[in-house]
Amino acid sequence: MQTQKLSVREALKVGDWRMKLSAIIMGTSQLLHGQILKGLWFLAVEISFFTWFFARGIKSLQSLITLGTHKQGFVFDKKLGINVLHQGDNSMLLLLFGVATILVVVIFFYQYWVNLKSARKLQELDLYHKSIPTLKEDLSALLDSKLHILLMSVPVAGVVAFTILPLIYMISIAFTNYDHNHLPPKNLFSWVGFENLGNVLGGDVASTFFPLLGWTIVWAIMATVTSFLFGVLLAMLINAKGIKGKKVYRTLFILTMAVPQFITLLIMNNLLNDSGMVNTMLMNWHVISHPLPFLTDGTWAKVTVIIVNMWIGIPATMLVTTGILQNLNQDQIEAAEIDGANKFQIFRDLTFPQILFVMAPSLIQQFIGNINNFNVIFLLTGGGPMNSDYYNAGDTDLLVTWLYKLTIDAADYNLASVIGILIFTLSAVFSLFAYKRVNKMNNLG
Repeated sequence: MQTQKLSVREALKVGDWRMKLSAIIMGTSQLLHGQILKGLWFLAVEISFFTWFFARGIKSLQSLITLGTHKQGFVFDKKLGINVLHQGDNSMLLLLFGVATILVVVIFFYQYWVNLKSARKLQELDLYHKSIPTLKEDLSALLDSKLHILLMSVPVAGVVAFTILPLIYMISIAFTNYDHNHLPPKNLFSWVGFENLGNVLGGDVASTFFPLLGWTIVWAIMATVTSFLFGVLLAMLINAKGIKGKKVYRTLFILTMAVPQFITLLIMNNLLNDSGMVNTMLMNWHVISHPLPFLTDGTWAKVTVIIVNMWIGIPATMLVTTGILQNLNQDQIEAAEIDGANKFQIFRDLTFPQILFVMAPSLIQQFIGNINNFNVIFLLTGGGPMNSDYYNAGDTDLLVTWLYKLTIDAADYNLASVIGILIFTLSAVFSLFAYKRVNKMNNLG
């Protein structure tokens, strides 16, 4: 007989007293149906949760609302006759514990829902007079049809503890006044709503945010496009007919990828500074009379970081493009040559579109990576030269390096959190739009 699946609400309405009691005491239906271990698990979860919640959870949620009321300070001790430091509330820990409490509550309600679904299944089996799975059968299913749940339990727990919790905590800081004037444990910070976002988008910090946003986008576009185009041209040159020693050339360029990026950038920093080898050689050869400001002038520094990034990015693109060129359909190219097409027309109409088609997802990833390209900027220029019109930022600072400075140097964690949210929003919106366009192109193709 075909069984009709009940919803949890329907099972609670038409179910027996064991089903209804499971909505109050978790694990009741399982225990009364002989599923002892499963029932004990749900019961232990409920007892543990409410024991913890009434002992610590409620207090954590209350503290999350206020973020602390007792400020650290000196209090006169009558017995000692001196002022003694009184440890007040730590807003940072209260916020962290509050966010963790919310996550624990969410996890408990998920377990509660799983308990009801399990009880509903038992109710269905009773309704249609089917046998109740034994412990052996449950374990067998856990190692067979539900193996993915068992294998994913530990990674999911890790994601919750080390990704979701810090992410929610970071986002929460954006709605507080946690800055250099409100550093715990000496000082308390509190909720300020969207004040920080308004400050970044339309307040005093906007005069720094929007120029850096513009430069971040320009940098990401130029760094991606230059590495791609010159990488393609280099691959075309090396793979051209009649070129000897192709493997040697490829090896030489690939060697640049073998050197750790931070070493290359630090060497470039030493070569291009005012007293570096490049300026010294040019002055010794009387090409210039004074050092060129590769890293000390805003415009020069921006051009310099783009060129240096090409040294890092071109070999990777060249390597991928080489693989694509070696797998191109030669029949199409030969047919185009017979029809009288020249090499530029073949490249424009056949070769380049196929390279772009294959590398489109990689280009999207490179663009997002360049928006968050901390290493190149920080190790080469440190975000400098400093700009007095900006708040704690330099001419070559990207949003991500500015976020770092706001956190480490200025201790303005609230502004840094807002910048982090805006960077994520920018990256997510572009990724969704770009991948959607690529999928449409693939479908048309």
